[in-house]
Amino acid sequence: MSEQRPLLDSDNRSDETSEGVEERRRVQRLFTGPLLILVLIVMMVLVIFVGGKDIRNLWLLRGDPLTAARRVLSQWPVIDGHIDLPVLYRYGYANNVSAINLNEPTQGHVDIPRLRKGHVGGFWWSTYVACPQQEETDDDFNTPSWRVRDTLEQIDVARLVIDQYPETFRLSHSVDDAREAMGSGKVASWIGIEGGHQLGNSLASLRQYYELGVRYVTLTHTCHNAFADSGGFLEPLPPLHYGLSPFGRELIVEMNRLGMIVDLSHTSDQTALQAMTASRAPVFWSHSSSRAVWNVSRNVPNEILSRIGLGPDKRDGVVMVNFAPYFVAAEGEATVEKVADHVEMIAKVAGKKHVGIGSDFDGIESTPAGLEDVSKYPNLFAILIKRGWTIEDLSGLAGGNFLRVFEGVERVAREMRAEGAKPSMMLYSKRPDLPVERPEMR
Repeated sequence: MSEQRPLLDSDNRSDETSEGVEERRRVQRLFTGPLLILVLIVMMVLVIFVGGKDIRNLWLLRGDPLTAARRVLSQWPVIDGHIDLPVLYRYGYANNVSAINLNEPTQGHVDIPRLRKGHVGGFWWSTYVACPQQEETDDDFNTPSWRVRDTLEQIDVARLVIDQYPETFRLSHSVDDAREAMGSGKVASWIGIEGGHQLGNSLASLRQYYELGVRYVTLTHTCHNAFADSGGFLEPLPPLHYGLSPFGRELIVEMNRLGMIVDLSHTSDQTALQAMTASRAPVFWSHSSSRAVWNVSRNVPNEILSRIGLGPDKRDGVVMVNFAPYFVAAEGEATVEKVADHVEMIAKVAGKKHVGIGSDFDGIESTPAGLEDVSKYPNLFAILIKRGWTIEDLSGLAGGNFLRVFEGVERVAREMRAEGAKPSMMLYSKRPDLPVERPEMR
């Protein structure tokens, strides 16, 4: 007997006459029609007087908030703007991608079982290389270093690890790639570069990084560079360019043309404000929190948050909230509830369509209580459910807001190319080796 059929199949009852079967069916038809009509009437009343979205909210957000959060994230998974998994391989294992089995628990914050438990649909693999020490550079940023080599190694690590687990990760270059990956149950994997100092003062390097799959560049890390001023770490740095340099403005134009996201985490306030004006495309902060909640220079002030938006005189963008305890609260006070405070402050000032998640996992030594690793994202969403966030709000926070911003970046790149925009040939004005003076070319 087929396993899909009920054990008590009414048509196979041997003790029932054909007349009895017909009578029973007649009674069923008599009651089924009115019952269906009643159900339809109740649904119509609910839609009219409660609203379709409200019905969905009531259904998906029913019961225990943590269970509801998992229910929501099973449909709208988390996209994290900044995870430093490649640096774990670099510092801990000298870039040996065979040294860690991501199918088993790792010493860091990320592995495949915990990604699945946390309902992660995608994340940005940050390829981080530290700023040069003061004695390693000069005022013009021309002292040779290994930053470009080290960045290439970090990109190599990210791509090799993604390839190592094809059943889990998919290298993504676009929004469409990510949607395909998530639709097939894989984790969309983009690559970002965490600092303009990793470009070697070269727009040609930027273009080659793009060819390798890089889709965002953070304009600065904790140091100034040839392109822009940094915001420092916990305290601001004295300005050098007072925002963007002319070369930095050209960098933004070239990133817009390519379709690379301008990342304003780590930048000074002047740099961020000028970049928001200079960029034709939406911008984002891959891992930053609210300065109004915790006053450190790495966080975004309300003055800048108020410039983010979809209306006139605003720039579309999304601030992906950082979990690093020293950007969240006083020492020993960072909790998932405090992180929720940052989310809500950004949502209050910029709007709920302009906030996302950028944990900084594997790039931080400690974590807020309740957000110990990538399996704990539902804890944050559960708190926001308690605070009245709707399905629309939560799905935007999880990743919808970021995807809208990235789509905007891609749209601007298509427009610029259709307009005939060409690759920038601008060189760093303080570069000493080019152009070469050759008498025969005079």
